[in-house]
Amino acid sequence: MDEKEKIKKMAEFRAWLEKRIEEVETELGGLRVLLGFTDTSLLEKGFKRAEMVKPSPTPPQVMPSTPPETALPLPTREYGETIPLKTVTGDLLADMYVAEDSMRIVLPKDKNFDVNIPPFTSFLVERVLAKMQEKDHEAAGTGDIAPDKILSYNIIRDGDTIREVTIKNIRPERLQELKSTIRWTLEKMYEKMKQTSSV
Repeated sequence: MDEKEKIKKMAEFRAWLEKRIEEVETELGGLRVLLGFTDTSLLEKGFKRAEMVKPSPTPPQVMPSTPPETALPLPTREYGETIPLKTVTGDLLADMYVAEDSMRIVLPKDKNFDVNIPPFTSFLVERVLAKMQEKDHEAAGTGDIAPDKILSYNIIRDGDTIREVTIKNIRPERLQELKSTIRWTLEKMYEKMKQTSSV
């Protein structure tokens, strides 16, 4: 490999590093959001910060979820609350329909929220939804909840474009966390979409 080729490879590697740093920083922001919710919930229940349990150094294996391509939407049901998720400038990110133990997030047809844009898969799906589902599987295994109460989620796509996300069997204490986390995720995705379109 000549010197010119080495410089080209180094430049490509540097660009990859910049992209990974941006993705990790975005994911870190989401983890801080979740940590804030956890701290608030614990403090409301009378815990002191020193009593909060530190996370395990070895995270558990994430159980595979239903592939988005084969996922079916939730059956039609009454949603008691409709929340339009908007940016600070008023751009619509999605309409969120919330029932007692489920929610349906419908993304606007005029916006292409690609499933590959961070932090959708790396954070919302893998770090939030899959982890909640995993904890429910463990709780069902010990008899703490019924197997039919395990959280499940479906991602309805048109190619790589996300059209809907449906979540059911949401425990009451998770509802507000999911509302805020989904809003935060879509805001970050939209920011990246606008940056790309302006280039």
